[in-house]
Order: sequence, then structure tokens, then C-alpha cells
Amino acid sequence: MDATTVQVGDELPELAVPLTASVIVAGAIASRDFMPVHHDRAYAQGQGAPDIFFNILTSNGYVSRFVTDWAGPDALLRRISIRLGAPAIPNTTLRFTGTVVRRDERDDGAVDVEVELRGVTEIGEHVRGTVALQLPAGPRP
Repeated sequence: MDATTVQVGDELPELAVPLTASVIVAGAIASRDFMPVHHDRAYAQGQGAPDIFFNILTSNGYVSRFVTDWAGPDALLRRISIRLGAPAIPNTTLRFTGTVVRRDERDDGAVDVEVELRGVTEIGEHVRGTVALQLPAGPRP
């Protein structure tokens, strides 16, 4: 990502994540969250959920991935602020969209950026929030 070209209003490329039971369970295991609602369908449904669902750490991880896929490996995530809504369940697709809403150039040439984003599945909005990040200085003339 060339920080010099980023502008307020820029749209991030959509990220579509097909959700399977394996993806959901793997996220829970990777974050050491052994609550049964993240791996036991009968338990989750007994709690009123339609199926097993993402834990917040997995949702946060995919938010990070969405932004860093666009920003590149040298971006520095400064703050992630999200709210969860509808559960992210198997056999749906989680689609992330986002827009640059703030851009501030720093004295060192790096750029501070804020992105507003949403992640939506077929059953509703799963996550909404903002990510503040720093993009490294672009090429100098």
C-alpha cells in the first residue's frame, strides 16, 4: 500500500469468507475458547442460537485480516473497535466492506488512517466498527 495515494472515501476491496463449522471451531480452538456454543451444535441451539457461531476473538481476527489485506504487511494496527450483532454461523458467507473515513499525514511521511467497516451474512449484520492504523511512508521523490 502506498500511503500517499490513500484518500478519505476510498472503498476497501470486499472480503468474502465462506463460513463452515470447521472455520468456526478452528477459530474458537485457536483462541482457546472452549465454550460449547462455538463447537457443539445441540448446546448452541439449546441456548437459543441457530447453530454454533464465531467467538469475538475470531470476529476480531477477520476484521484485522480484512484491513491488513488492503493495507499490507507493513501497516501498524493502532485500535480496533467493534460491536457484534447477528451470529456468524455455518453455511453462510461473511462479507466485509469498508471505507476510509479519516486520513492524517504525519511529519515522518507515514499516514494515520481510520476505516469504518461492516461484516454481513445472509442473516444480518455480524460486525460493525472502526480500525485505526498507520501506513508507512510512501516512496519519496
